[in-house]
Amino acid sequence: MTAQQLKNSILQMAVQGKLVPQDPGDEPASVLLRRIKAEKQELIKAGKIKKDKKSSEIFRGATHNLPYAFCEQIGKEIRDISDDIPFEIPDSWEWCRLSDLAIKEIKRGKSPVYADSGSALVFAQKCNVKTGRINITLAKYLADSVISKYPQEEYMQDRDIIVNSTGTGTLGRIGLYSDRDNPNNLPLVPDSHVTIVRVCKSISQYIYYILKWYQPYLEESGEGSTKQKELKADRIKELFIPIPPLAEQHRIVAKIEELLPYIERYGKAEEHITALNTTFPEALKKSILQEAVQGKLVPQDPDDEPASVLLERIRVEKQKLIKDGKIKKSKHESVIVTRDKIPYEIIDGKERCIADEVPFEIPDSWCWCRLGSIIQIESGKGLTSKQMIEGSIPVYGGNGITGYHNASLVHKETVVIGRVGYYCGSVHITEKEAWVTDNAFITTYPENSIYREYLVYTLRYMNLGQNNNATAQPVVSGKKIYPMLFPLPPLAEQHRIVAKIEEIMPMIERLTQR
Repeated sequence: MTAQQLKNSILQMAVQGKLVPQDPGDEPASVLLRRIKAEKQELIKAGKIKKDKKSSEIFRGATHNLPYAFCEQIGKEIRDISDDIPFEIPDSWEWCRLSDLAIKEIKRGKSPVYADSGSALVFAQKCNVKTGRINITLAKYLADSVISKYPQEEYMQDRDIIVNSTGTGTLGRIGLYSDRDNPNNLPLVPDSHVTIVRVCKSISQYIYYILKWYQPYLEESGEGSTKQKELKADRIKELFIPIPPLAEQHRIVAKIEELLPYIERYGKAEEHITALNTTFPEALKKSILQEAVQGKLVPQDPDDEPASVLLERIRVEKQKLIKDGKIKKSKHESVIVTRDKIPYEIIDGKERCIADEVPFEIPDSWCWCRLGSIIQIESGKGLTSKQMIEGSIPVYGGNGITGYHNASLVHKETVVIGRVGYYCGSVHITEKEAWVTDNAFITTYPENSIYREYLVYTLRYMNLGQNNNATAQPVVSGKKIYPMLFPLPPLAEQHRIVAKIEEIMPMIERLTQR
């Protein structure tokens, strides 16, 4: 269960009378409602609020000898609302409409006239922050010239409930205003994007939590376009409110506020776990590859043909290819040897220590070499507009794989390296028939000495894209790739490493699916 689900569950228990026990000594909710009704009558008589023509009374049918569970009376009309009541409540509780609890008309604020400074503030829905708290520093100033147009009762008061009433993502958000949120005690008026619900202060905290329970419903109750949905005040007014005895309301609020800090801590732990679940699998993959290329993933076998023999065989094969004119001779052919665990590089008969360049130690049966000693790269070919026809043959390039058809293909699975763009330095294995664009390198290597999958995993670990030219359009070149150091294990160990990686990776993938 997530923290939000736990909070919703606690609110659900609260509004159904299941969070705290009932006390038969409590003054029943019916008495409280009569007192609120009398208070509203006094406000109407004093001209402070208008009489609500739709004022209603909800009662149990049995109290009026009616065959309905619940009835609502508006004026002289009585109707059955049994099917509308959302859930059962304890006998000491009562149902009512939110409008019947309000001691001020439930309505949205006005479109204000702003100023750079002034003696009054405008409360906008951005002040009603996601956590349900208020951030008055986000309020704008109200122009002094229009302050007099706001009657005193329109100023926001301590314990007013705010409902965000426009937009997407913030619609239906509930907040509870406190004078403490306004330390400078400036007059504060709501703008047209929020609806103010004002009830008796004695019940305001409980009603706030009831509306928090209703928040998902209010979020879905907006009308209008996707860009600008509006939550009408009438939709808020007509909400069914379960009213407990006043003493029980206070117990409910106390219990909720006792539990909320625990839920917040639970939520932070949940966020931490979610972050770990998101980052841990990728970090674990990188760790596995790091163990692999350092010779720590599988044990070494002294009977394996050492990597030095592989490199010698690769050099002999390259000499033959050069002699046959199939590849060009490198002007600076590199040979790396290790003496007393210190690596040296020999180029054109000159030897130098490269200990500072070697990123980590490798087993004795392994060898360091430059990528240019074991692979050759060449750009694929560009595609003409006539070739850019949708088809079933994939295209490999700097921006990944698309589905264009063309006539020039590679006819076997081929290692390609993204050369340009977002996928610069990425490493792929093509399908058996594919086209490689000039945004990617076709990679060739001695297949009898280097296991393709080991090459791919190691190239991915090496992060070839980090050596791009850092322009607005990232590009990696052979001049950057060829000098990179490559850890080469014996061929048999290459196969064991890949087998272990491919045994572990599906397990890591399953972690991301939980």
